[in-house]
Amino acid sequence: MTGLPAAILLLGPTASGKSAAALALARRLPAEIVSVDSAQVFRGMDIGTAKPSAAERAAVPHHLIDIVDPTEAYSAAQFRADALSHMREIAARGRVPLLVGGTMLYFKALREGLSALPQADAAVRSAIGAEARERGWPALHAELARIDPATASRLKATDAQRIQRALEVFRIAGRPMSELLGKREEAPLPYRLVQIALLPSDRAALHRRIEARLDAMLRAGLVDELAALKNRYVLHADLPSMRCVGYRQAWEFLEGRITEAELRERAIHATRQLAKRQLTWLRAMQGLAVVDGLAQDAARRVHEVVAGELGTA
Repeated sequence: MTGLPAAILLLGPTASGKSAAALALARRLPAEIVSVDSAQVFRGMDIGTAKPSAAERAAVPHHLIDIVDPTEAYSAAQFRADALSHMREIAARGRVPLLVGGTMLYFKALREGLSALPQADAAVRSAIGAEARERGWPALHAELARIDPATASRLKATDAQRIQRALEVFRIAGRPMSELLGKREEAPLPYRLVQIALLPSDRAALHRRIEARLDAMLRAGLVDELAALKNRYVLHADLPSMRCVGYRQAWEFLEGRITEAELRERAIHATRQLAKRQLTWLRAMQGLAVVDGLAQDAARRVHEVVAGELGTA
């Protein structure tokens, strides 16, 4: 392992201080940041995804941000291929890949490889989306329960994205997703990994950060940003981009289905639930050094972990 190039993984729930810690670390190392965020891949979705500013991106190279339109889908398999490509290029430049984000499925795909599932098929996915608009996602969930009860049992009847993917897999492969998931395509990463989790010591304090960040996004024009996107692209509510936290609630507000106060309340609740799921993933992961993301000196502690692992000052 000591002969392999180093790569740093910095994981944490939303609002845990990942971006600030990553920027501070990248300024002290010859590092480039690779975003591990399933929302920041979408062009034009800047405010609600808390993308790094133009100045921050100019100071430290960032990758896998603004790479697809919000009308498109982007999968864990695509992320893994793209991330590995960037990691190779960064290492070849004599720099350290610093992978930062909160999309735990992407981290899992990178670290462990992917199940042998078929690639996405735009035509099949579009047909399923059309059926959903006509019949509703609960009806498609019932269909999934007939062909793949194991997968359906762990999904809510309104979980459009996962229902769509499970039906897509069955229609392409002719076999249920639950049967294919156990067949993993493993490929060990050719890197010496330094893996750090920013775990908040105080859940209530994290919730306050979430509220403050959401309020800042609303003041910065999240609703106006979505309205502009709807004018620029042909969007619908079932697209992966429009199911992102914040945008989903802003969409409901623009349609007149909820008030501004309800937008805020629902977005905060959804973000808290997201953070809860992220923390569950993190606590199940092995090999992570833990730093309190709420500590005032969190960035310094992250650097100390990295310095200790890499033998740098």
